[in-house]
Parts: sequence; structure tokens; C-alpha cells
Amino acid sequence: MSYLIKGVKCYSPVNQMHRATGALFKAHLLRNTWGNSESFRISRALSQLSSEKANSYSYIIVGAGSAGCVLANRLTEDPLSTVLLLEAGPKDTLLGSKRLMWKIHMPAALTYNLCDEKYNWYYHTTSQKHMDNRIMYWPRGRVWGGSSSLNAMVYIRGHAEDYNRWSREGAVGWDYEHCLPYFKKAQTHELGPDQYRGGKGPLYVSRGKTNHPLHHTFLEATQQAGYPFTDDMNGYQQEGFGWMDMTVHQGQRWSTASAYLHPAISRPNLSITEKTLVTKILFQGTKSIGVEYLKNGQRKKAFASKEVILSGGAINSPQLLMLSGIGNADDLKKLGIPVVCHLPGVGQNLQDHLEVYVQQKCTKPITLYRAQKPVNMVRIGLEWLWKFTGEGATAHLESGGFIRSQPGVPHPDIQFHFLPSQVIDHGRVASTMEAYQVHVGPMRSTSVGWLKLKSTDPNDHPIIEPNYMSTERDIWEFRQCVKLTREIFAQKAFEKFRGPEIQPGNHVQSDKEIDAFIRQKADSAYHPSCTCKMGQLSDSTAVVDPQTKVIGVENLRVVDASIMPSIVSGNLNAPAIMIAEKAADIIKGLPSLQEKNVAVYKPKTLETQR
Repeated sequence: MSYLIKGVKCYSPVNQMHRATGALFKAHLLRNTWGNSESFRISRALSQLSSEKANSYSYIIVGAGSAGCVLANRLTEDPLSTVLLLEAGPKDTLLGSKRLMWKIHMPAALTYNLCDEKYNWYYHTTSQKHMDNRIMYWPRGRVWGGSSSLNAMVYIRGHAEDYNRWSREGAVGWDYEHCLPYFKKAQTHELGPDQYRGGKGPLYVSRGKTNHPLHHTFLEATQQAGYPFTDDMNGYQQEGFGWMDMTVHQGQRWSTASAYLHPAISRPNLSITEKTLVTKILFQGTKSIGVEYLKNGQRKKAFASKEVILSGGAINSPQLLMLSGIGNADDLKKLGIPVVCHLPGVGQNLQDHLEVYVQQKCTKPITLYRAQKPVNMVRIGLEWLWKFTGEGATAHLESGGFIRSQPGVPHPDIQFHFLPSQVIDHGRVASTMEAYQVHVGPMRSTSVGWLKLKSTDPNDHPIIEPNYMSTERDIWEFRQCVKLTREIFAQKAFEKFRGPEIQPGNHVQSDKEIDAFIRQKADSAYHPSCTCKMGQLSDSTAVVDPQTKVIGVENLRVVDASIMPSIVSGNLNAPAIMIAEKAADIIKGLPSLQEKNVAVYKPKTLETQR
């Protein structure tokens, strides 16, 4: 199959009327000259012109996920811009109701959609040679809201220095002072606006409401271990432990579909199609003019007079670029894909966060174990369906924190999420006992991977090679994760709750034993990124420039977590939303927002680990 359309013309709204009028006049002359057969041919050409006009938009956005929903909203604020938003998955409502789609909108139900393929791309990696040859499971959202409709609703921005590093890596204009205003623009925090929080954005952010004693115990134990309490890990001080921000509003998951897409649905200049698989980008030479897609088994085309914007995420966006002839020319030629632009960085630089669960048995029946019994789940579900309250109204990851792994590390490189429950195999296996756990892992792994096409079939998942645990630094950091977590769990605060260690287990003590445990049990934290790296034109590995434009072609952008030059120190949903907010202003031609000289905490000394 050819993935390069030659000779397709790009029709702008301004000159379509003139061309159509001219074509009609020519048709009249030709009809008198050549008769009926030629008249039929011209009629067919005019019909094609009319069809292309009907399927032409200012912008086409591929993917109604965390970034795509933001762009759809912001770009249609201009009533003169028309937008077509294409999503491979279904809507996030049933008959217009969120209650009927409770598996998405009930925060406590989040594991349901991590366990099946209905709203989930359900990716898997290659066999990981540094992790006992395990094949790793990667859930990704395939529904309105994308992964923001599947994730654990943790709102973490990362550290200010992550964005300053981006600028040094070539993403000029993406330093902290240029990114912070867009985090704030997106957000309405329930605690109100300040120098770091937003107060007028569509993305509602809240704190946990359960007041669970084990969360308080965890925070007390971290302070006993010598770590600071931080009242806002997204504000002045990331380092330390405290209460997590969550994208939960009035007891419901607040995805980007809820925050951005649903409020814009009624706009006449926004068209949305679901269950639509985009198969390739259409080009006229190196100019992007539209997309080809499959809908209800039919192959269709849509055209963009301004730009095509890919927001499919760190797997789908590079996959579609490669299917369309943009990528490493040698790899494309091997699959018989005509090369539009040799861009070897496409699909490279793949980065992710790994994490492991350190679990402790609880001696008192206060965990979420009983809440997971069928009769209690029914009670919890009914309360949520009735009034969006109770244990169903939170994801229960309400406390956590960030620390430095050793002296000399300038800002936190280990993250903790605490959960008053036990999770087994991504939640696909039921909890077996009263237990609590932390999810813990390094934030800036030095292992880097890649993804490539398996075939020219858009339905085939690409080959995903994250190359986990391939460096000695990563191995050492995970040892620290286990040792530092055990130290926290050993504090006096946990004495009245502490039972035997479930995993790794007391038999795992030496570095060699800890390393083996990590190879057997560490899993993805679901943060794939960086596969369409943003950078300078002089960087042969860059895919987009700092304006989010794909290098070497025209009228094509990528706006999602794939354009991160390097992974940030925290969860990725908030940064993906920020990227889209900032890119929307770039696309509109507006000057970037900027906030100078915002204070950021720095440790008094780097000579100690805490």
C-alpha cells in the first residue's frame, strides 16, 4: 500500500469558491464542445471537488486524549477556525450519561479499564532482557480523554528544573518560567489560586477527602525518617512528603474530556468523530494537506487548510508519522513505505518510569481490603451513583512524595505514592489480605528505548522496546528505592499497624537479592514519552522544533507527551495538558505567557541525602 499521495491539491476556503465557479464556467463551454461523455467526466470531477470542500477544515487533530481535547477546545475559541477531532476509541459517556459509564468516571473503579481492551490500546513491550525476559504490559487510553480517562488521577507537574533542562536540551522557550503560566491557565485548584496554582482553568484539581489513618501514619513516618513535609509538591517545594493533588471534581474523574471537550461540543466549528482510526497523513510533496482514516469499515479522507496536528501520544504519534513516510528512511524502505522525509529521531528516545510495590501486611482491619468484597463494592457503587460521594469518589492515592536518592543529587529523583491497600498485577488480580503499600521508582532513568513499525498495517501495534534497567545507575537507584522505603515503614508511626513484609519479603536483603526482586516485580508506571523529541534543527535526533512543527515538512505538528525532550520527574498527565495549552497559543500566533523569578526550593546543602 502506498503511503504517499502524489498530486492531491490543497484547497483553502478562500479560493475554493473561485475554483468551483471557474470549473462550472469551463464545464459549460466543454459541454457544448465535447458532449455528454465529457460532461459526465467533468460532473464527476466537480462532485469530487464538492466532497473535498465538505471534508475540509482549518485544523485536523488526531487523538482526543489528554492533549487533543485541550487543543480542540482552545482552537475552536476562534469562531473562524474549524476543527475536526478524530478519536480511535468511543465516547466517554453512554446516552449522554457519566453514571452509565461509571467504570471511567468513578475514581475508585480505575483498575477496571486497565484490565481490558474496551477503552485501552493494551500494548505490550518486547521481552526485556534485563528484567528476566518479561514482556511488560502498557495500558494506554483509547477513548475520549485518552489516558486521562484511565489513569490514577494523580496531578503532578514535575520539578521546575525538568523544564529548565528541556530548554538546555534544545526546547528553547519551554523553561519553567514559560511553562508555569500554562499549568496555571489549565487549572482551578480547590484550595484557590496563588503564585503556583491556577484558579480559573477548566481542569479541576482537588485533595483527598477520606482522611484515612494510614495516610496520616505514612506522612508521620516520613517525618520521623527525617524528610520534610511539603504542603504543595506542585508549588514551591517538590521535595518531601505531603498530600497529593488529584484530577477529581465533585467525586468524579475530571479527565480532559470532562474539562475541555464536553464544554466545547456544542460549538458549530468543532466536529468530532469517534471509533475512527487514522491510517496515514496525506501529503502534497512535503506539505501535509489532510489525513486518511477508517470509519465503519470505510476508507475516507479529510483535508486541512492550515495544519494537521498529531496528539495520539508517545506510541500512536510516531507510529502514524512512520506509516505516512516520516521516519528513518532505511526502516521505511524495508517496509515499502515511500519516504516523505528522512527523520531518524521518530520513535527513538523512548523513556518511561518503572516502579515497584513495597507491601506490608496490616495488623488492623482498616485497609481497603474489606471494601473490595462484593457486597461492599455494591454499597460503595450505589452511593457513588446516587450522590458521587463515599469510597468510590477517590482513587485513594492521596499521599506521597519526592526525595533525593543520595547526596549530590540537585532535586528529587525518587517518587512515592502511598496506598492503604494491596495491588497485584496492575489490579488484574484481587487483593488477598489486609495490607498497605508504596509505589516507588526512579524519576530520571538513564535507560532509553525505541519503537518501530511491525508492518504497514495501521492496526498492528508497533514494536515497543523500552530497554528497561539497561544501566548500572538504574539498578543502583532501584536498590535505593527499596532500602529507603523499608526505612520509612520501620518508623515508630507504623508500629501499631506493621505486620510482616509481603514484598520483597524479609528473605530479600542483599543487593543481589534486591536486584533479582526488581527484575521480577518492577512494572511500568504508564509514562511513555519522548518519542518525537523537541529540539533544534541542528539536532539530528529532533522530530519537532520548539514551535511543535515537524521538522522537514510543512503544516504538520505533534502536540503530546511524545515531544518531551526528556522525561519529567513525576506523573505525565499534567505536563501533557500544559504542553497542549502552550502549543495552542503557539498555533494561534500569540506570544508565550511568562512568569519570571518564581521562587523554587533548593536544599540547604547537597552534602546529605535528606
